[in-house]
Amino acid sequence: MNEKVEYWLELSDYDLETAKVMLTGKRYLYVGFMCHQTIEKALKAYYQFIKNEIPPKIHNLLFLANDTGLLLLMNEEQINFLTAISPLNIESRYPEYKERIFKILDRKTSKNLLEKTGILQKWIKEKLLKKQDDTQNL
Repeated sequence: MNEKVEYWLELSDYDLETAKVMLTGKRYLYVGFMCHQTIEKALKAYYQFIKNEIPPKIHNLLFLANDTGLLLLMNEEQINFLTAISPLNIESRYPEYKERIFKILDRKTSKNLLEKTGILQKWIKEKLLKKQDDTQNL
C-alpha cells in the first residue's frame, strides 16, 4: 500500500483511539467529532487508493462514500450511520449547536457511536484491502 493511503489509515486509527480517550474522559462532544474524523479519514484512504489522487478537502461523508463507489456497497444501516454522524464535524464547532449536541451525546449514545464507528472503519478497511488484492491480481 502506498504511503499516502497509509497516512490516512494511520490518522483514522489515531482518531478512533482519541475518541476512546474522550469517552473515558466524559468529553462526549469530542467523541462525536473524533468518530466523524475516523470515518472521514478512512474514506479518504479509500479515495486515495482508488483514484490515486489527493482526496478533496471536504468533510461530507456521504459525498466521499458516493464519490468512491462505497455508498453503493453500503447497507441501509451504514448509510443511516453516515447520515447521523455527518453533522458532528461541523455542528460541534459552532456555539449555536452546542445545546442540541450536548443533549444528544451522553455516555450511552457516545459509547454506541464509538462502537458503530469502529465497525464501519473496519468495513472500509476491508473493502480497501480487497480492492488492493484485486488490483494486484490483475
